[in-house]
Amino acid sequence: MSLLHADVVIVGGAGFIGRALAATLISRNKSVRIITRHRERARALWPLPRIEIVEANPNEEASLYEALENADAVINLVGVLHSKTGRPWGPDFDSAHVKLPARIARCMNRRKISRLIHVSAIGAADQAPSMYLRSKAAGEAALRANQSLQLTILRPSVVFGPEDQFMNLFGRMQKILPVIPLATPHARFQPIAVEDLASAIANCLDQPTTAGKLYECIGPEVLTLYELVHWAGVYAGCPRPIIPLPDGAAWVQAWIMENLPGKPLMSRDNLASASVPNVGSGPMAAELGIPNPQSIHSVVPTYLGNETPRARLANRRAKT
Repeated sequence: MSLLHADVVIVGGAGFIGRALAATLISRNKSVRIITRHRERARALWPLPRIEIVEANPNEEASLYEALENADAVINLVGVLHSKTGRPWGPDFDSAHVKLPARIARCMNRRKISRLIHVSAIGAADQAPSMYLRSKAAGEAALRANQSLQLTILRPSVVFGPEDQFMNLFGRMQKILPVIPLATPHARFQPIAVEDLASAIANCLDQPTTAGKLYECIGPEVLTLYELVHWAGVYAGCPRPIIPLPDGAAWVQAWIMENLPGKPLMSRDNLASASVPNVGSGPMAAELGIPNPQSIHSVVPTYLGNETPRARLANRRAKT
C-alpha cells in the first residue's frame, strides 16, 4: 500500500465522517492526527492504532498551526448545518465554512504543507438560495485563491451510515410519531455511503492527479426526501404515513423548529438548500476509485433494524 502522504491531519475528524475516514486511512498504513477542541468527543477513535488525538482550537491560528506540525497532508471535514441569520451568510457559517478554510491554508503555507483535501457540498454556489451553500462556495473560493496548495475539493451529497443523523433520525421519528409531516418532500438527493466517501477521500491522497480538481461524491440512485423517509421507516420496522406539507406550512414548521431551544432539526435555510437538487451532474469520477457505490438498500437495513419480517421483505423487493 502506498505511503504517499503518510502523516495525515484531519480537521473535524471526531464526527461521523471523520471516524469512518480515520479507520480507512489507518487500514492503508497512514498515521492519522485528529484535531478536536474536546478530546472526549473522539473517544471512539482512541483504540485505533497509529492515531493521535490533538486537543486544539482550529478557530485560533496559533493553536491550529501548532497542531499541523510534521504533517504531510490535511483533510478538512468541518461543516455545520445551522447558523443564525446574516448577510451574505450567518456567523456560524462564516466561521466554519469561510474563515476556517482560509486559516487552514495560511497555516499550511507556514508549515510548507501543500496537499489539502477539502470536503464541501453539492450545490455550493455564489448565488445559491441558502446561506449554507453560499458560504460553502466562499470557502472553496478562498482555497482556490491560494496558489501554494495542491487542492482537491469534494462535494458529497447527503451521507448515510451507521452513525448518521439522516436515516437514523427519520427512523427514530417513525418509532415515536404516528404520522410524519414532511417539508420539501420532492427535494432530490443522491446519498453516498460513508464508507464510499471515506474511500474516495483516501484514494485522492494516493492519486496526485486529483490535485487541482473538484469532484462530486454521489451514490448510485436519486431519491426524493419522501422516498428516503419512507425507506427509513420501512427499514426501522415502523413505517408511518407521510404527510407532505405545502410550502407555507413548511416555512412555519421550520421557523418554529429553528427557534426552539437546543440544536434545531430544521431551519428556513435548510428549506432554501433543499430547493437545489442535491444530485450529481453525472456518474462519480473513475479516478475516485468507487466503481460500484453502495445503495441505501444494501447498507441502511444493516443499522436500522432489518431483523423485522417487514423490513426483510421490503429489502428483497427493493433489490429486485
